[in-house]
Amino acid sequence: MKTQRYLTFLLAMCAYFGLSAVELYRPLPDGWTVDRAYDTSLPSDDKWWRNFDDSVLDSLILLAEKGNLNLSMTERRIEVARRNWAIAKSGYYPNIGLSAGWTKSRTSGDTEPMGSPGNLSYFSLGLNFSWEVDLFGRVAAQSRQGKANYEASKAEYDAAMISLCSNVATAYFNYRLADAEIGVAIEEISNQEKLVAITEARHKAGLVSKLDVAQAKTMLFSTQATIPSLESTRTSALNSIATLLGCYPADIAELLETPENLPNPYIVVATGGIPADLLRRRPDIAEVEAEIAGYAAALGIAKKDFLPSLVINGSIGTEARNINDLFKDKSFSYNISPTLSWTVFDGMSRTNKIAEAKEQMMLGIDNYNQTVINAVNEVENCMSLYNSSLASIGIQKKVNEQSAEALTLALDRYKRGLDSFINVMDAQETVLENRNALLEINAKALNALVKLYSSLCGAPEAAVK
Repeated sequence: MKTQRYLTFLLAMCAYFGLSAVELYRPLPDGWTVDRAYDTSLPSDDKWWRNFDDSVLDSLILLAEKGNLNLSMTERRIEVARRNWAIAKSGYYPNIGLSAGWTKSRTSGDTEPMGSPGNLSYFSLGLNFSWEVDLFGRVAAQSRQGKANYEASKAEYDAAMISLCSNVATAYFNYRLADAEIGVAIEEISNQEKLVAITEARHKAGLVSKLDVAQAKTMLFSTQATIPSLESTRTSALNSIATLLGCYPADIAELLETPENLPNPYIVVATGGIPADLLRRRPDIAEVEAEIAGYAAALGIAKKDFLPSLVINGSIGTEARNINDLFKDKSFSYNISPTLSWTVFDGMSRTNKIAEAKEQMMLGIDNYNQTVINAVNEVENCMSLYNSSLASIGIQKKVNEQSAEALTLALDRYKRGLDSFINVMDAQETVLENRNALLEINAKALNALVKLYSSLCGAPEAAVK
């Protein structure tokens, strides 16, 4: 069934508050279909990275969930929002206070009718309370706003968690890419050293000039010169991983010291018609939904300011000159005073507050629509990048096979004196370039898959081929 809904609850709110709902209508592209409802899940529950079958990556993400400082700060912001929500809900209850004291006073005799000063000394003990009766839903609206802010902070945490796991996986693949390129360079250096030995032997035999030796050594030294740069890239990736884990590079160096191949990028993902409800698992969409709910509650609070408020104030206590008389019947006193207040004129302040709240809500609606559009485009781009990377891998493998064969043929012809060394050198350089190109395309496919998982908040239907 083709979808043309995302914003049912927003439409209802707009109808209630008399807002235009035209801006909310944003049908999804025809290629996106509703399949079934998906629950929001954190990466720690979904564990999409396990599809890569890499135990080191599993360990790194587990450490990141426990140690990342940005995630910890986001978690604390959730607690702040929860406390603010609890503060808003406390408005349902009265404020009760207890007081106790002793009063001693003396008045001037010149102001008294009898001309003598008045002395007063007494003890007091009392209980007072104040309660705003929520007749018109002001407190309820404040509570709804607090809840919406709390839900938005939870979505922010979800986004931080997804981003963290995605960044750890990407940094790890970059580390493995640099590691693999170093391994390729070392292998090719060994092959190039053999070529240097061949050219030197042929030069001693008088079969070739010293130019061949110089060219062979040039190629060897050029390849050796790439090692420090690759090691620096690998160190940078290690530092990135450590930063994400909230630790120092030395703490995880042992975990990564054993060279490993890049994981298999060929993983089946349901890319044909991603369900619309799967997009709604995205925390950025959940966050803007919660923000709009908060704006709607703020609009409700602004409207409640036009209604009267009923506050009941009261107290009960006892007063006596002698502390032993505090609890006698004649010492008790009480007071209760319901007060109905209604602001009649405030210089258009409340009207402007409502207008401001409406504009805030419309801004939230525009932000929601833009977020949905961005989400659809992001997923489509990730799918396209991943699929194109897989296609490139297949082609690059064929290129590598042919370049390896070309090197074998060129070297054979050189040994038989049928060809110059320049062709061997070109073929050797091409082999090195193509081997690195294949590694980079594999890493590109892996990173594209990580982005796809991140954009879909998991991989509900993934299986390694």
